[in-house]
Amino acid sequence: MDLPLVDVPGGRVEYDDVPGDPALTPLLFLHEGLGSVRLWRGFHHRLAAATGRRAVAFSRLGHGGSDLPPGKRTPRYMHDEAAEVVPAVRAALGLERVVLVGHSDGGSIALLHAADPRTAEGVEAVVVLAPHVFVEEVGLRGIEQARRDFVDGDLRARMARHHRDPDVTFWNWNDGWLDDAFRDWDIRDELAGITCPVLGVQGTADPYGTVVHVEEVRDRAAGPVTLQVLDCGHAPHLERREEVEAAITRFLGAGRG
Repeated sequence: MDLPLVDVPGGRVEYDDVPGDPALTPLLFLHEGLGSVRLWRGFHHRLAAATGRRAVAFSRLGHGGSDLPPGKRTPRYMHDEAAEVVPAVRAALGLERVVLVGHSDGGSIALLHAADPRTAEGVEAVVVLAPHVFVEEVGLRGIEQARRDFVDGDLRARMARHHRDPDVTFWNWNDGWLDDAFRDWDIRDELAGITCPVLGVQGTADPYGTVVHVEEVRDRAAGPVTLQVLDCGHAPHLERREEVEAAITRFLGAGRG
């Protein structure tokens, strides 16, 4: 079934809005580099049920059933998403108060949105799953392997089941990360602007990054940071589903958001 659309700078994005208790701060889900609403695999529905909160997930431009982006991404595309697209979604859907839940690139976008005083108002907590805060060589090797899987393997066919244009989705992400101009991307200094509580979840067998990313969030953010390190890969919310959902439920139940 087609999802509803909302206008953001550059086009329209699809979203799924799961109702919850209006007295509780809603959750806004920001997906990973090749993700979409449906590729959360029901995670936002399960957290809505577990916490009683409204949960909104949307597909960024070029992902899922959202419009294709108007142009090629720049090395600041995650900054642009945090500064322009997330505020537009929040405004359109009445998310004045919000808990951000971000995976991978979406985790980086959540951190940037919470760190910038121009956009952070109303952000009451952040949950990040395998976020990136700088360009790590091990992550680039994982992204190079994804390119081989797309060109020579079955990744393109699998992505075609979930995205309007799998080529646009993949190359916007893969070319961006492997562009020489992207090697200097580093948001560690910006993390000091985060004053709300953060839960960081990281897998020890993640091909796209090591535990150092959530440790940098812990060491640099101004607000309290809780870490959970698990024996899993890049998608802890899918690979260690029960532990992650329980950790987030505990985190939010401690008066956060």
